Amino acid sequence: MKMKPQHNQKKAYLFALIAVVFWSTMSSAFKLTLQGIAFDELLLWASIFGFFTLLIVNQFGSRRLEFSEISKGDVGRSAIMGFINPFLYYLILFKAYELLEAQLAGTLNYAWPVILVLLSGIILKQKIRLVSYLALIISFIGLIIISTKGQFNFVNVDHPTGIVLAVGSAFVWAFYWILNMKDPREDTGKITLNLFFGLVYLLIYLFVSGKEILFPTGWTLAGCIYIGMFEMSLTFVIWLKALNTSENTAKVSNLIYLSPFIGLFFIRLMVGEPILISTIVGLAIIIAGILIQQFPVKKGNPKIE
Repeated sequence: MKMKPQHNQKKAYLFALIAVVFWSTMSSAFKLTLQGIAFDELLLWASIFGFFTLLIVNQFGSRRLEFSEISKGDVGRSAIMGFINPFLYYLILFKAYELLEAQLAGTLNYAWPVILVLLSGIILKQKIRLVSYLALIISFIGLIIISTKGQFNFVNVDHPTGIVLAVGSAFVWAFYWILNMKDPREDTGKITLNLFFGLVYLLIYLFVSGKEILFPTGWTLAGCIYIGMFEMSLTFVIWLKALNTSENTAKVSNLIYLSPFIGLFFIRLMVGEPILISTIVGLAIIIAGILIQQFPVKKGNPKIE
């Protein structure tokens, strides 16, 4: 008989806040680690540490991945998913962080929940509500404010390539999320396989590029381990624990919107970047757009569709 999950709202909030704090440190961790290693090498070592961490977690879990039972369909799905994430997504994102200030790369990437709605309409043929179009416009204004540092002038934008990459990473992540929603496999197991295939693609990429790969040392090694464990593996498990323990997932899901604001605090404290007013204003507008699109549909009022 399948056991019902044990709900404990206090524990759910605790797990959720732990996950939010870890994710809030990632922009700082990316930027600091990239001071001692190239963006693609960072992805290599972080993926290795993340893969083995998640593999261990999965094998000691209640629904561990049985390698003898992996089907050709599982392999095919993970081959596709692993190319999108971690390979493509993090290559784009880490390059954006290499080019931009941490506050810009992090906040621009955070537009993915709004982009998810747009792609769901295009790919899944879901009907997009009028309020969702309003949310897209509002969040787009936030992106412009952050990208231009409040000047609304794209001519003098610093590192336009980095801005395109940061926003592009949000599109890649939203697309990955859509595919992930359609994948019924157990989460830790399928992400472990995705990480494996991502590593394969990354090794091919590094071999073709002819780069000499050196094992990181000191603080750079610590950064790679930290990112691999808490960006790519453990924090995801903690977040799932929060959702499964909560009486209602909505009670903890909205806590994720604290992450980018707390992230700005860590960027100022750890990286030393002065936080621009335009970053705070733009981020607040993006979050407003995300929250607006969550407004419930009024029953019996077809005009809002």
